[in-house]
Amino acid sequence: MNWTELLKNEIAMTYGATEGLLELVDDDALDWKPETGENWMTTGQLLFHLTSACGFCCKGFVTGDWTVPDMGDLAEASDDEMLPPAEKMPSAESVGQIKEMLAADKQLAIDMVDQAGEEDLNNRVVTAPWDPTEKPLGPQLLMMVGHLAQHKAQLFYYLKLQGKPVNTAHLWGMA
Repeated sequence: MNWTELLKNEIAMTYGATEGLLELVDDDALDWKPETGENWMTTGQLLFHLTSACGFCCKGFVTGDWTVPDMGDLAEASDDEMLPPAEKMPSAESVGQIKEMLAADKQLAIDMVDQAGEEDLNNRVVTAPWDPTEKPLGPQLLMMVGHLAQHKAQLFYYLKLQGKPVNTAHLWGMA
């Protein structure tokens, strides 16, 4: 298996679809969250989380640097610090800010795939701060692309609940 090619294709598709969904978010909807249930992120918090859901984590796996601005080293964080309640999560200031941050995170993900190289993607074993199970680097990075994809789908449903005209094509980056 060619992990480099697989990861770069998945990164391109997932970030591309996410970027398309961002075009449908209004700055005045950043405080919106579902009305029922509890511990929901606001749209702004979800957008902010998108900007570190993949590239940042890829960097952690490849370099061992899990330092999060304003949080410290994620590898040393308690469970409460690693998964804070929604009200403690940072929020976007604007959609424009998120577009810039997401582009930087995408580039970071690509750079980390390149830095790791095919040999390490296939053979180097790493663990996550949230799961001590050893796994090869390639599958770990693919799971981080999946992490972004899950939150992209969350954004899709947020937009749908806000009455935006989204459909399956938007979810998969075909709109």
